[in-house]
Amino acid sequence: MTEFLDLSAGLKVAGQITEADISKASHLGIGLIINNRPDGEETGQPLNATLESAAKACGINWQHIPMVPGNMTMDIILSVANALASSQGSALIFCRTGTRSTNLWALASAMEATDTTADIISKAASAGYDLRGLQSALEQLRPDSPSK
Repeated sequence: MTEFLDLSAGLKVAGQITEADISKASHLGIGLIINNRPDGEETGQPLNATLESAAKACGINWQHIPMVPGNMTMDIILSVANALASSQGSALIFCRTGTRSTNLWALASAMEATDTTADIISKAASAGYDLRGLQSALEQLRPDSPSK
């Protein structure tokens, strides 16, 4: 089973999940799963439609917000922010390793100003993700940024 790591209250991150992980998510009270992987990224990767069907069978809402590595856009960040803002209860966000998903969560959190930049970086570090390289981008996205 894939390990779910805590990013913030009510939000977990993971690498690639399976149908068995969706059952685990259901037992943990996860109400939304966000898939940041495009189909066909890797041989043997479960299809989005297969995982979405399993999630819906467990009563879990599903969002497919794919991001090709190295091709992060403001539309993708905003889609993640909107999905997380509209989720009822706990959420799980995943990609191949969890890195893209953690970066997207961090940037969305900065835009929403839910935490300070230092808190976002610290929470990601607690889950094993180093976001120090995103510090400048996180600062610029904050609504209270001097550059706005």
